[in-house]
Amino acid sequence: MALSIRLSRGGAKKRPYYRIVVADARSPRDGRFIEKIGTYNPLLAKDSPERVKLDADRARHWLSVGAQPTDRVLRFLDAAGLKERAARSNPNKAEPGEKAKERAEERAAKAAEAAEAAAAASAAPTNEGVSTDQPAEGDVDAPAGSDEPQSTDAPAEG
Repeated sequence: MALSIRLSRGGAKKRPYYRIVVADARSPRDGRFIEKIGTYNPLLAKDSPERVKLDADRARHWLSVGAQPTDRVLRFLDAAGLKERAARSNPNKAEPGEKAKERAEERAAKAAEAAEAAAAASAAPTNEGVSTDQPAEGDVDAPAGSDEPQSTDAPAEG
């Protein structure tokens, strides 16, 4: 018979409370179990001693006869010093997905174009000899703030 040490859920809706039980691996999550060896209340603060209660002697016994703990229970057993938990390493987990990479490349390309345009604008010759008090040639008849260039040579449409 394959034994597992796992959580069995109790409590009301949105108010979980778990029993740490030893059960046959084929039995339902909240169904028949062999022995209750502790409790877990996730609603309590992480530093609260009441959050995880575990009977260390019984847990050690069930581990010695071959019961396999689930990932969450293995965390509790590791914190209690009963069983060593191997550290997991997934370096690709933090890597962004394909769409996010494409968006980042597009943003980088736009930023490079903007920087290139700014460099070209700053490298363009400026009119240092011309005073800013007088309007430039061709702007004599243009009113201030007008976006449309006005030409005196063209006949008026009408």
